[in-house]
Amino acid sequence: MLRLSIPARQALAKLTLPVLIAASFGLMLLGKADTLLAERLRMALADSLAPIYVAISGPLHDLRSVAADATGLIDLRAENVRLRAENETLRRWQSIALALDAENQRLKANLHWLPDPTPSYVTARVVADAGGVYARAVLLSVGPGHGVTRGEIALDARGLVGRVTEVGARTARVLLITDLNSRIPVVLEGSRAHAIMVGTNGPRPRLMYWPEGVMPAEGERVVTSAEASAFPANLPIGTVHYSASNVPEVEPLAQLDRLEIVRIFDYGLHSQLDAEAAPDKGARSSAGGTPAAGAGRH
Repeated sequence: MLRLSIPARQALAKLTLPVLIAASFGLMLLGKADTLLAERLRMALADSLAPIYVAISGPLHDLRSVAADATGLIDLRAENVRLRAENETLRRWQSIALALDAENQRLKANLHWLPDPTPSYVTARVVADAGGVYARAVLLSVGPGHGVTRGEIALDARGLVGRVTEVGARTARVLLITDLNSRIPVVLEGSRAHAIMVGTNGPRPRLMYWPEGVMPAEGERVVTSAEASAFPANLPIGTVHYSASNVPEVEPLAQLDRLEIVRIFDYGLHSQLDAEAAPDKGARSSAGGTPAAGAGRH
């Protein structure tokens, strides 16, 4: 082992910080000079780390499940009462929904309605919350030969999660709807008014640019708009919630803080990837069980 004198060790200690700062600036300049090279390097690193992420995500998932079970047992009695009341309410709404569905099918038949084509999708596991150049993004393990492309839409069991912004050989990165770089055209279901949902890097995106004379209503559902062909229409996003400063925000339906399994849908819009793929400086099927990552398109 090489032994250094005390003055030499002190000199090396003083040089460490300047060298790291210089290396950081060099990497930043390289990323700005050749963005394609920087993206390839990021995804190559993500591909190499994917097996480690997969190995770590399994035990972490088990720990979260145990913690959730322990928390649920505490309030089991109250939860049982609440679920019984909710079940009765759902039975009443089921009867209404069945009647409306039958009426809807009759009207579509009379109008010779042509349904939208069913999109293909793959199901993938979230292996890391590694944002890369984004503050709010997740890394998916999709496996080789996955067929995922940039711009495809990510959803969980509840609603919209985000869009695919980077794709590697075995991984894909999804920009979440809460990221500062996210801009999504939306429709307020109650008033049918159009607006833009802007990410804030916080738990709730903010609503902006709604029509004059229309105000988003508390609890109003928010869905995607097909404007600019960036998203398909009527994907569920969340509900309007006013913050303490009286700013209309959207409470996402998707469980963005604990994503585990997402589906990547191909609506044929990946060529329309917009400014979401250029970050600011500041900032397909399963039925029960756990789907295998990188499943083929359906």
